[in-house]
Amino acid sequence: MKHDALPSPVTSPLLSETLGPTIRHGYFTRAGGVSDGIYRGLNVGLGSNDDRDHVLENRHRVSRWFDAAPERLATLHQVHSPDVVVIDALYDGSRAQADAMVTATPGLVLGVLSADCGPVLFADPDAGIIGAAHAGWKGALTGVLENTIDAMVALGAARNRIHACLGPSISRRNYEVGAEFIARFLEKDAAYTRFFTPSDTPGHSMFDLPALTLMRLGEAGIVAENLDICTYADEERFFSYRRTTHRREPDYGRQISAISIRER
Repeated sequence: MKHDALPSPVTSPLLSETLGPTIRHGYFTRAGGVSDGIYRGLNVGLGSNDDRDHVLENRHRVSRWFDAAPERLATLHQVHSPDVVVIDALYDGSRAQADAMVTATPGLVLGVLSADCGPVLFADPDAGIIGAAHAGWKGALTGVLENTIDAMVALGAARNRIHACLGPSISRRNYEVGAEFIARFLEKDAAYTRFFTPSDTPGHSMFDLPALTLMRLGEAGIVAENLDICTYADEERFFSYRRTTHRREPDYGRQISAISIRER
């Protein structure tokens, strides 16, 4: 097994400025992992067909970046749902079927996996409450972002103190969709037409998932930013499901975005 340099994740200027020393976060790239081939780098996807020992080592490296034990890295069996789970000190390492997590427990690392969908990290540093959501088009449309905020508020966070950041995800310029996809959104809200612009393919449009995500976060009453990094375009740093599909590759890796409250 190779022993590459440890991961060096991208961080959010907004979260870095507002969270202080007690909460740490990172949007991890492919850098710093041991996987090979189409999974080259820091593939943390247990659902991929990568060598499981490589995936576990990569996940351990993420945990070590947070100075946490491997079993304290909490991830989910993500199913593109609006569902949120609360993680606490009794966390046993199992992966619930859901797409977001919240916690007030120091020492736990909340991690969401992505390969084009939007990873969103949340925090209310005053209350010591954090969240992480996997927001693809379906999750964003059906309420995973709002549900994450509500779950944080239920733990004691204040909506006007929550800050969030959308990490690396597919951009409008690389997300072409068909008429049925567009119709699904317009049935929900005719105003969502603003997230679609005509593509070069008749009957198709380019979809702006990051803009939808930022709009939903803003309408939910929190301060949020977008790192504006496209996973599809940046092959050196990020896995991309859509890029893999276009190339007809057999599988793809997943990167992780994570946040943790430091133990005192």
